[in-house]
Amino acid sequence: MSADTMIVQAAAKATETNPVLNISIFLAFVAVTLIVVIRAGRNNRSAADYYTGGRSFTGPQNGFAIAGDYLSAASFLGIVGAIAISGYDGFLYSIGFLVAWLVALLLVAELMRNTGKYTMADVLSFRLKQGPVRVAAATTTLAVCFFYLLAQMAGAGGLVSLLLGINDKLGQSVVVVVVGGLMILYVLIGGMKGTTWVQIIKAFLLIIGAFAMTIWVLAINGFNFSALLDSAVAASISKPAEAILVPGLKYGHNPLDFISLAIALVLGTAGLPHVLMRFYTVPSAKEARRSVVWAIWLIGAFYLFTLVLGFGAAALVGADVIAAAPGGVNSAAPLLSLALGGPLLLGFISAIAFATILAVVAGITITAATSFAHDIYMSVIKKGKGDPDSEVKVARRTVIVIGILAIAGGIGVQGQNIAFLVALAFAVAASANLPTILYSLFWRGFTTRGAVWSMYGGLAAAMILIVFSPVFSGTPTSMFGAGVNFAWFPLSNPGIVSIPIGFFLGWLGSVTSTRKEDPLLAAEMSVRSLTGHGAEKAVEH
Repeated sequence: MSADTMIVQAAAKATETNPVLNISIFLAFVAVTLIVVIRAGRNNRSAADYYTGGRSFTGPQNGFAIAGDYLSAASFLGIVGAIAISGYDGFLYSIGFLVAWLVALLLVAELMRNTGKYTMADVLSFRLKQGPVRVAAATTTLAVCFFYLLAQMAGAGGLVSLLLGINDKLGQSVVVVVVGGLMILYVLIGGMKGTTWVQIIKAFLLIIGAFAMTIWVLAINGFNFSALLDSAVAASISKPAEAILVPGLKYGHNPLDFISLAIALVLGTAGLPHVLMRFYTVPSAKEARRSVVWAIWLIGAFYLFTLVLGFGAAALVGADVIAAAPGGVNSAAPLLSLALGGPLLLGFISAIAFATILAVVAGITITAATSFAHDIYMSVIKKGKGDPDSEVKVARRTVIVIGILAIAGGIGVQGQNIAFLVALAFAVAASANLPTILYSLFWRGFTTRGAVWSMYGGLAAAMILIVFSPVFSGTPTSMFGAGVNFAWFPLSNPGIVSIPIGFFLGWLGSVTSTRKEDPLLAAEMSVRSLTGHGAEKAVEH
């Protein structure tokens, strides 16, 4: 019997699960959260209630919700798997995501909360021409949200093969439909308030589950992290085995590719609309700061847990078994839970994985629906004179449309390489949204032309470079496989090129603009964003 055959058989044995138990735990979570969403949704009486939960959440509550929004399936399943397979290079994802969060907080979080009302476009159009800026901001917001949604939905289908024992495309498609239907239900019934409570519950379960597994792995190794690393090295399949503890195992052949990815991750987070929108759910700038402190501790602790869980999976399950499992690299955390606590712990971790996907897609969906209803329908089509009730109705209909598109897209990319979707979401956020946000907040000479050029130019640059990169064609892991090759851009992530293009176009459009913006509005925005003075006027409606 060959070594490859033995590895596949070991993977098959390791992934023997109890689908009934997993589904039961997942249904229990759905039942509890639906009850919470229905109760929360009873109080949705106005646009502010639906979009921002009536700004009724405390700092700690919003901190948990931010953590729930930020810690997606990629953070839990993807990073643990990356560390298990690639060691040190995998942990760079944890570092990148955490540093990205700090950048978002230091540069934009409180400033945007003081200036805006419901969406990112509120800030960008504060002192610029409303129509073109809102349409451009809504376009980039919808682009980021759609690709992020598509990746999450496709990930849901991919996880099913491991967690529920469903290996055929039809079964995975059914699960994508179920996840999409639940997402639509959560957002329609609960609005931002219901979605936030789902995020809080999910964040609590995820952090508790990760903490319990971390303690368990450390206990097996006598609470000695060095002993854990020695065990991971002993089980390593890399040559030499110690390669998992030093840089270069994954990105040594092309460091520029990693630098480009890191730039997109670190800067893209500060432009992710669904993360920024979280700061509008608290009643004051003080509570926004409190929520930031809670979120930093929760997110930072979780990423430390991923280090232990990743090397724990490498030591107790084995990188070869993880790679051969149906879920591939994403199966590391579930397989580790199976090795630690058997089917019961696997069922709990499986439910958390699905809860993570559900909560994140709900948060992204309400952000996209809010952007369309508030920025395009209310502000552009109705020119700010529409009825708030009709605005909420448009938002609800948009939720259904976005949900159907996400379901169709998620089914369409089953079995494909979906890494490019996540890369595109971060690259668009960093290339189109972030330059405009920073220029709007910090440069009084910024103009409407600069904003429009920056957003559309950054969006186009990111998308064009992604399409003509190796993630679409030219390699065995590309979307179209190695048989098709139209790639001329050598990097898998365009951030190192498209982000400077976004900043350059924002500057060029502003300095060549013949129409200068109102300096009084620029001064008012500067005072409001930095001090919070007058911020309540931005949130009263």
